[in-house]
Amino acid sequence: MISEVIEKAAAAKKTAMALSVMDTKAKNAALLAVASSLLSSSKDLLEANKKDIEAAKSKGLSKALIDRLSLSEARIKDMAEGLKKVAGLKDPVGEVICKWKRPNGLRIKKVRVPLGVIAIIYEARPNVTVDAAALCLKSGNCVVLRGGSDAVNSNIFLADLISKAASSCGIPEGAVSLINSTDRKAVEDLLSLRQYIDCAIPRGGAGLIDMVVEKSRVPVIETGVGNCHAYVEASADQKMAQEVVFNAKVQRPSVCNAIETLLVDEKIAAGFLPSMIKHLKSAGVRIKGCSKTRRIDPSLEEASEEDWKTEYLDLILAVRIVTGIDEAIEHITKYGSGHSETIITGDRKKAGLFTSKLDSAAVYVNASTRFTDGGEFGFGAEIGISTQKLHARGPMGLSELTSYKYVIEGSGQIRK
Repeated sequence: MISEVIEKAAAAKKTAMALSVMDTKAKNAALLAVASSLLSSSKDLLEANKKDIEAAKSKGLSKALIDRLSLSEARIKDMAEGLKKVAGLKDPVGEVICKWKRPNGLRIKKVRVPLGVIAIIYEARPNVTVDAAALCLKSGNCVVLRGGSDAVNSNIFLADLISKAASSCGIPEGAVSLINSTDRKAVEDLLSLRQYIDCAIPRGGAGLIDMVVEKSRVPVIETGVGNCHAYVEASADQKMAQEVVFNAKVQRPSVCNAIETLLVDEKIAAGFLPSMIKHLKSAGVRIKGCSKTRRIDPSLEEASEEDWKTEYLDLILAVRIVTGIDEAIEHITKYGSGHSETIITGDRKKAGLFTSKLDSAAVYVNASTRFTDGGEFGFGAEIGISTQKLHARGPMGLSELTSYKYVIEGSGQIRK
């Protein structure tokens, strides 16, 4: 097992310099070739994915996890469209971020460059294989992928398809590779290879992220857990609030930008919550409420302290009635994960207070948190959503996969 990890990481490092200076046209051609191959191979990909789904069902995995794992013709088309969008984006490599001239005549430029070799460790979403490869290739980075065991057949098929299509357009061999081993030790081995890996990015649940941060000997960019919130403020348009909350919880509950807690101002709770709860229940949402919420609807389960901290990734929602915006902000600050929050309000001052005081990667006013997504932000795709503060924050697109260097031009200057 260790030989596979070392072999693929070393091959990526060997390839990194060539890829870092590759022409934009060649990279775009490779992405379009992958998109074309993806569409033409959809039936075979669905067969590989079917094996993963059947195995997942036999293990008794939840419907939400199986949904994350599942591919369809529509999802494959979306993946292909994502590749085309990335191909159409501006290449960040070589961009002059800023430049200036010193009194001694030195001309200094700050130039964007690839990170080098990136290890992506992720769980049961095979679309990550395509998104990660696309963004890494376009930003001039080699990538070593290690997907979850639940999607092993899908990931092996996709990685092979990407590698062959990219190579046909001149992308060096080893630029995109997948660690096929499902042994967990393969992840630890990969994270120890400081001589080959420049950066590791985990994408998954809290357990995976914590493990990567703890075990890694290479720099880590954390993509965080999504304990997201919606706050319905007293002045909110209640019809809008119902639609936003419903979308943020129900449209795809298994993803990190779905809300897990609904906060409602006490001034409107009695009028707003009965119809909101009925609407959510009609979609199969299991609701846990605070004591005030349960006085409005005694049929609800009682929410515990643990529920406010939990990323359910399922059709489960915790509901709390708050005295106003200050208590809503206090609750989110205490229990939130710094991912995405939204306020539904008709009060511009309250909206400004919410967006300025909350220290989350994405803060919305009168819109669903489901838009925290690289594609929705215009990035074509994303590596993940960073909740940390150093280097990258929020949906990570092409620019977030680059660093910079200084290029200094002189005419014989020496320092005295």
